[in-house]
Amino acid sequence: MANFAAAHAYDLPAEELVDVCVEQLRACSTASHRLGFVYLTDEVSADTGQIVADLKKKTGVEHWLGTVGLGICASGAEYFGRPAIAVLTCDIDEGSTKILPQLNSAADLKEFSAQDFFAAIGIVHADPRNTSILDLVSNLANDHQTFLVGGLTSAEKNFAQISGTAMECGVSGVLLGGKVQVAVGLTQGCSPIGPPHIVNQSDQNILMTLDGQPAYEILCEDLGVAEGVDPRPWLTNIHAAILVSGSDTGDYLVRNLVGIDMSQGLVAIADAVESGSRVVFVRRDAEAAAKDLHRMLDDLKSRSQQEPKAALYYSCLARGPNLFDEEAFELKTIREVLGDIPLAGFFGNGEISNDRVYGYTGVLTLFY
Repeated sequence: MANFAAAHAYDLPAEELVDVCVEQLRACSTASHRLGFVYLTDEVSADTGQIVADLKKKTGVEHWLGTVGLGICASGAEYFGRPAIAVLTCDIDEGSTKILPQLNSAADLKEFSAQDFFAAIGIVHADPRNTSILDLVSNLANDHQTFLVGGLTSAEKNFAQISGTAMECGVSGVLLGGKVQVAVGLTQGCSPIGPPHIVNQSDQNILMTLDGQPAYEILCEDLGVAEGVDPRPWLTNIHAAILVSGSDTGDYLVRNLVGIDMSQGLVAIADAVESGSRVVFVRRDAEAAAKDLHRMLDDLKSRSQQEPKAALYYSCLARGPNLFDEEAFELKTIREVLGDIPLAGFFGNGEISNDRVYGYTGVLTLFY
């Protein structure tokens, strides 16, 4: 049964951030810990390599994984726009872990997937600049029949991932097998503004007709915008969501609107959509997001009689202070419901759950 410890520090030079975290970890008896996750803000991302080297040397934890975020998560706290790091370490048996190699392409994934390894879960970090990221995530999960959790790096300049050392690659992380016990929850940050619509015609990422009408007309109807009125002032926080086929929970993938053509009735979104798919237009909504966060936490509590030992939380960069008025609302809510458990994570350019990349969501992984 694994043990966990967490630490975080902020508003200090990189070396001192590490020292504060090391002292916090030492107080938690982490001598047997061999696996660690570290998340750091963009303000110290230039020092990623040195931070990882110092953590390894000063903690004795061999394997470090993580990435950079414009914001990072700790128990009851979040840090944006300031130097900060958050770490989570554990003593998961080495035989129960499989560190991913650098996965940048289908060829890299094919070579790795030839290695058999049964995993209960995979914790991964990905580069949003890699154009193959959706396929890499999907194929990694399906090749290993593994449920993935994680997020896409968010940074201004240094899109560093951590896998033993600092690097930039498509996907990195670890598969965890053995007796690792986990539960995963996903919470949405948007609420529908109309009913689901059938995609009759589409061209890659361009919605042409929905329910037999021009997609633009359907969007205006859902928004309540009169015909002939420019809808652009109403489009703040409006997105398209692709419903996940076969989901019994109404799951959907939120994608940004990237363009409209009023004269031809077209709506372009940030993902390819096939004819026959279902889409719904949604609004980013703090009240709905808070309600769904509580739903997720209540669901996780009901699914296990055990108290969680630790957590990893990956939230969208558009959430946090960009959605909620209360500072660290998500992290405080998690702590109120589940207790002050060791927790680390970051705010990313996308969130990974199972074999999909989401947007505007939060993905919480609990360890038991």
